[in-house]
Amino acid sequence: MDRADLIQFLTKNVDLFTGFPGDKLEVLVTGSQIGSFEPYEAILEFGEENHNFFILLSGEAEVAVTDDRGDKHRLAALKPGDFFGEISLMTGERTIVDVIGVTQCSVLIIPDHVFTSTITSYPPTLQKLSRCITNKTVGYTANSWTHDLADSAGCHSSDPYGFKLHTPKQVKILVINCGSSSLKYSLFDTADDTVIAKGLIDNIGMENGKHRFTAGTTRDEKPSKARDFIGAIDDMISLLTSSDLCCINSPEEITCIGHRVVHGGDRFTDSVVITDAVIAGIEAAVHLAPLHISNLQGIRAAKQIFPQAHHVAVFDTAFHHTLPPYAYLYGLPYDLYEKKHIRRYGFHGTSHSYVALRAAQHLKRPFNNLEIISCHLGNGASMCAIDHGRSIDTTMGLTPTAGLIMGTRCGDIDPGIILHLQHSEGYSLQECERLIHKESGLLGLSGVSSDMRAIQDAAANGNHRALLALKCFSYQVRKNIGAYVAAMEGLDALIFTGGIGQGSAGVRNACCEGLSCMGIRIDEAKNRSVDLSNGPCDISVDGSPIRVLVIATDEERMIARETLRALRKEQISTVFALNVKKPIPIEVSAHHVHLKQEHIEALFGKGHELTPHGDLSQPGQFACKEQVTLSGPKGTIERVRVLGPARKETQIEISMTEQFKLGINPPIRESGDLGDTPGVTLIGPAGSVVLDHGVICAKRHIHMSPLDALNYGVRDKYVVRVRVEGERELTFGDVLVRVNPNFSLAMHIDTDEANAAHITTGAKGFIEELQNQGGV
Repeated sequence: MDRADLIQFLTKNVDLFTGFPGDKLEVLVTGSQIGSFEPYEAILEFGEENHNFFILLSGEAEVAVTDDRGDKHRLAALKPGDFFGEISLMTGERTIVDVIGVTQCSVLIIPDHVFTSTITSYPPTLQKLSRCITNKTVGYTANSWTHDLADSAGCHSSDPYGFKLHTPKQVKILVINCGSSSLKYSLFDTADDTVIAKGLIDNIGMENGKHRFTAGTTRDEKPSKARDFIGAIDDMISLLTSSDLCCINSPEEITCIGHRVVHGGDRFTDSVVITDAVIAGIEAAVHLAPLHISNLQGIRAAKQIFPQAHHVAVFDTAFHHTLPPYAYLYGLPYDLYEKKHIRRYGFHGTSHSYVALRAAQHLKRPFNNLEIISCHLGNGASMCAIDHGRSIDTTMGLTPTAGLIMGTRCGDIDPGIILHLQHSEGYSLQECERLIHKESGLLGLSGVSSDMRAIQDAAANGNHRALLALKCFSYQVRKNIGAYVAAMEGLDALIFTGGIGQGSAGVRNACCEGLSCMGIRIDEAKNRSVDLSNGPCDISVDGSPIRVLVIATDEERMIARETLRALRKEQISTVFALNVKKPIPIEVSAHHVHLKQEHIEALFGKGHELTPHGDLSQPGQFACKEQVTLSGPKGTIERVRVLGPARKETQIEISMTEQFKLGINPPIRESGDLGDTPGVTLIGPAGSVVLDHGVICAKRHIHMSPLDALNYGVRDKYVVRVRVEGERELTFGDVLVRVNPNFSLAMHIDTDEANAAHITTGAKGFIEELQNQGGV
């Protein structure tokens, strides 16, 4: 079928394109491709991440699902002119159905960027597409088993979190990590998701410079005479383009470059495409980590040598931007935070994020349903508490010096020690800096080495200081595990990663010693025989309620993944600018209660039905005449409104200040995410209900329909920044987008935030920026 025939077919046979502008149709056809599928071949598979919109050109296909019993359920038959893939494409969710060819099929495959730039920019087509999505969604979710399949689609996927580097068009991604005198690199090819080459150029600017590299089966080491990062990159290019290896033919083959940046300050909360403004922002944060100015030097050198490539900054601190204020603030004058940005930032975020996602994949459970402690133990060491997909605490602080004892870094110490050394011993600032960065940690304690392997060998031979260093290190990890279990009020998985975490069975055992009271129990045989060549290893005792996992971190792959995500985010941001922007109405969400029927009857009497008092903005939801009293360990809150209709599970939403009145500490969660939340006592006219969980502080969110989502260029579970008009203009970050055919457009914010900003219901908000595509 040539271009003219294809355009004619689409115009005559696909209702979506009736009246569609001819110039946009030309762009659509030019940017798409035709695929051929044999009978019973899968065109789109359950659990798959979908980046295309499909139109059946010839043949027959069917939409079906297979339940856990293996029974197949046919949902629809497709004929030429029918389209599919729009639900997963627009919601960002995994595909919840299989689309299988019944006969030989020809299919037009429209990539998402073409879909976005053509179909979503024409309002009449948007409206038709929205109606189709609504009808299909209602039809699919009418079956409870289909809803269950939708919830588990990601878990059943072989790659639920996008670790496989895939793009519609083949690209080569270079990952660069510049240290003070080193350049580490990895080259990926998305055509077959392979690492073409990786290497390390060390001792840059010194006489003993070395270039160690691996390419395919070749491993070698060569001297390097690089005097700076430009020279090091030239060394790398010479190797990659050499006739011996021929990894690339020229530097122009590199499509995008991901740069590891240690410190993003409080400005950069996600990976970003590097612009002059971004470079200025990174430069402004250098004073927070002066030893890592090399990241900035590496970016400038790479942009000079690869001017054609897209450059992306991936920040070590970004994963920790979800830390609550009570976790990131120090006990210092508040002005130092407000004016000088002195706070806990955390590091190793790329590693913690990667291994936590890998743990969720291994356990076949949704990432945002898990409570995880990640222990990145190496020459640099840190721990992170990850509660339902959010980093809520971490051991490193303003700089990577804080927290655990490390190879040569001291970790947490009494700050008075430094003052004492300066006043009583005459230490200079430079001597103090050398002490805490270069002479402390495992090296300073043991007097043997900063390498844990050497320390363990020395301890085995009776070296008392080596044994003491090992015990100090393990004790700190063990102590923080207990603290993080308390912070999250539970634990599903404990992860060990990093050189020590992956490589030392003895350290893992010492870190978990005595934690059986928390459900953490290691199987010694499994612990001694860890083999990470086939993925994560579970070293827990069989039947243990908490899984202890050893996972090899892969920060380079994660940086490559984040690079692709940032480029996609940039593309979506362009859509923000192109699409019509109507304001989003703001609604201030006061405290309220959702009740299940059992609790309605316990509080208001047997057989009681909720009495509507007034409709809410969301269709089908209403405020009730019924009110309850909340009673906590410290105090009570009276006359809390019940909202209807009845739900499957009781949920209480309160403001941040009200938690102090009740004496409980609920997490910030998405509605319905109630695992390991505190409880409260509900008191009604007919009785009371004691809940052991169910209280949350609701995450900021926007309700919108599929049509609204198409207009704004967003999808379900996206996280955005919203500018809110008011007495003083403010921008709210971390606003969750929720897309459902039954939703009306509205942004909900907490009473406390509204009062602080002098915002009332009826204010207007505008989406300014995409922060995250689904939180992973």
